[in-house]
Amino acid sequence: MINAAKKLTQTSDSIVPTLARVSLGTVMFAHGAQKALGWFGGYGYEGTMGFLTQGMGLPGLIAFLVIAIEFAGSIALIAGAGGRLAGLGIGAIMIGAVATSHLSSGFFMNWSGTQAGEGFEFHILALALAGVVIIKGSGAYSVDRWLHRLLSSDRKTVPATPQYA
Repeated sequence: MINAAKKLTQTSDSIVPTLARVSLGTVMFAHGAQKALGWFGGYGYEGTMGFLTQGMGLPGLIAFLVIAIEFAGSIALIAGAGGRLAGLGIGAIMIGAVATSHLSSGFFMNWSGTQAGEGFEFHILALALAGVVIIKGSGAYSVDRWLHRLLSSDRKTVPATPQYA
């Protein structure tokens, strides 16, 4: 159990994954708060569950997971707590969103309002940021980094200061 936790929390000491996870977490927090709380013009939990289950035809469990991962996963990313798992969850949601809703609208977002829907360019960026976190970990200044140091028997192998490359 401790070895699995050490592997999940192992992270680069670079600031690059920190920037990726905080950026992705911040953007996804707004989307998650729309779905879970009705903030930022969203429909809240009940409205989103209705749309995802009745409008999109998703099973209730999947709809719940979409809301939970976007909301709680974004907070986890910002804190760098379970970054790899949160990145994986958000990446899965982005793939699902493209497959179910955005692929048919083409690449570009609907900036001018002339398309039937939104394209998938945003999702590619989110997947790239999630990929950085999945591969490199949560980076410097993260709960994962702190936990990894706590779980490591040899704390000298984990530099205390972040690297900028």
